[in-house]
Amino acid sequence: MSTPSVTALPDGCLKNPGPGLVTLDPVRTALLHGLDDLLTGLAARLRAPEVVGPPLLSVEGLTRLDYFRNFPHLGVSAGRFAPEAVDGLAAGEPPGELPLRPTGHLLPSATCYGLLLSLEGQDVGEDGLRLSATGRCFRNETHYDGLRRLWGFHMREVLYLGTKGGASEHLEQGAVFVQELAGRLGLELTRAAADDPFYDKGGSRARLMALDPVKHEFSAPDGTAIASVNRHRNFFGDRLDIRAGAEGPAHSACVAFGVERWVHAMILAHGTPEQALEVLGAART
Repeated sequence: MSTPSVTALPDGCLKNPGPGLVTLDPVRTALLHGLDDLLTGLAARLRAPEVVGPPLLSVEGLTRLDYFRNFPHLGVSAGRFAPEAVDGLAAGEPPGELPLRPTGHLLPSATCYGLLLSLEGQDVGEDGLRLSATGRCFRNETHYDGLRRLWGFHMREVLYLGTKGGASEHLEQGAVFVQELAGRLGLELTRAAADDPFYDKGGSRARLMALDPVKHEFSAPDGTAIASVNRHRNFFGDRLDIRAGAEGPAHSACVAFGVERWVHAMILAHGTPEQALEVLGAART
C-alpha cells in the first residue's frame, strides 16, 4: 500500500486552542489514522471484534472499581448548566460565571472502563471474550506536553475476559505484537514495569503488585510510554460479577495503545511527519 496523498496546509494555519489541546494537521492526521489501522492487527490476530464504547462513565460504577481512590487527580467531570443559567446564557452572560450541575458521569480516562461496565453480570464462559475499541479519553494532568501528554487523546485497547491462563496468553501475544510492529515502523522501544496500579493502594492486591507487577509499558527513547500490557487478575470480574463459567470471577487483561503517542514516537524516530508517513506507508505494504 502506497503512502496516501495528503493536502498540505500553510505553515501556522492551525493553532492549538489551549494547553493539552491539539488540532492535528493533515499529515499528522494521516499518521494517526494509519497507525490506528495497523494497531487493529492485534485485534485481528486475537479475533477480537470491534465495538464502540460509551462516551461517558457513571460515577457510581467507577466508585465500585476504586477509580477515585486510585486516580483522584485524573477525573474530568461532565457537568451541565443549571436551569437558572439558561436565561443568562441567552442574554450573553459569560458562561464561566454561571452555575453548573454535576451529571453523575465522567469523561472516560481509559477505553476499557466503559467496556467492562457494559459486561456487568455477564458470564463470558471458560472460552472467554475479547473486544477491541478505540475511544477518546480525557485526563486532568498536572501539565501537558505536545502529543506526549494531552487532555484528550485516542486510546486503542484490546480487552480479554476469561480464565487466568487466557489472560496471561493474551498479554504475551500483545507484547509480541507491540515489538513486531515497532520493528516494522523503525521504532526502538524499551519495556519496563509501571508503578500505577488501579488497585486500592492499601489493599492486598497493591502489596502483591510490588512483588508481581501487573502493568508493563513500552517506551520510546525519550521516555514516552506508547503502549502497555495490563493484567487485572480477577479484580474487575469480582467487582462487576463477570464470570468465566466454572472458573468463577473472570480474570481480565488489556493491551493499550496511546495513538497520538505513537504519532509522536514516529516523528521522533524519523525526523519529520512527512518522513514518518513514508515509513508508515512502507510498513502497510
